[in-house]
Amino acid sequence: MFSFIIHHSAFIIVLALSGAHASFAALAPGDYEFGLNHQNMRRTYLVHVPPQASQGKPMPLVLAFHGAGSNAEVMRSYTRMDRAADRDGYIAVYPNGSSGFQGRFLTWNAGNCCGPAVALQVDDVGFSHAVLDDISARASVDASRVYATGLSNGAMMAYRFAAEAADRIAAVAGVAGTMSLDRFAPKRAIPVMHIHSVQDHIARYDGGFGPPATMLDTRTMNISVEDMLRKWLDFDGCPLRPAAVDTIAGGGGTPDEGHSAIRRVYRPCRQGTEVVLWQLSGAGHVWPGGVRDYNPQLLGTGTAVIDANAEIWKFVSRFRR
Repeated sequence: MFSFIIHHSAFIIVLALSGAHASFAALAPGDYEFGLNHQNMRRTYLVHVPPQASQGKPMPLVLAFHGAGSNAEVMRSYTRMDRAADRDGYIAVYPNGSSGFQGRFLTWNAGNCCGPAVALQVDDVGFSHAVLDDISARASVDASRVYATGLSNGAMMAYRFAAEAADRIAAVAGVAGTMSLDRFAPKRAIPVMHIHSVQDHIARYDGGFGPPATMLDTRTMNISVEDMLRKWLDFDGCPLRPAAVDTIAGGGGTPDEGHSAIRRVYRPCRQGTEVVLWQLSGAGHVWPGGVRDYNPQLLGTGTAVIDANAEIWKFVSRFRR
């Protein structure tokens, strides 16, 4: 027997399996939590299904990985991605990392970072595959339009999954976290967007050691944004000089006064891909457009000079696998 819980709905459905394979109706719009066993661990993930799912058509899906020391619920509420999913029409999936305490202080094994997930060699790539398999059995998912994103250690995880599971990801977008892989050999070219502030004090733009990801973590050496970008540019066969450069300035008299965002677009690239860098100034280790100044003592100054959800979707939605 297994069960799944539908949050913010008025019922719990329990299906009994008696040898026969069960068939799932597509999930109705709403919020869900599901669990599965992977690597002898009970793992969970949250799902938001937008109103457009009621039309019965296969939906694009965005995997959104939380940062180190956080969890799926914080990622969901801080980024405001549910609202963006309703606007743009995609299923938002928020996996939970592992190795924390009572559902908190979770981390991802993104290669060389972060925390207990790396020390314990947790198979988070395999878990991410399992999440996609599980949600695809429950919901009507367009397998050609599955995208990955994340914040900080979650961005590192999104890049690892894109690099090691290029057969499942159509495009990737990371925020405030660079790639942390010894081996980088994707099976195909991948469109990439990266968003990062030059004032990020945790995942430093120029690379180097940042503070511990958790109280139990040792300090991790991060590669610079430019070094990571060069890896993707080389692999995707992009020119090293941007084809377009645009600048957005924060409005005078607003909390974003003095902030800026420079967008660099690298194209043409192999197999129709593209690489985009949003270089922010004035913000900390944050998700632009998320809840303003969420935990500023830890993350630093928030910004809305761009809306990360809108820019990520505008980029990734152009690509299919």
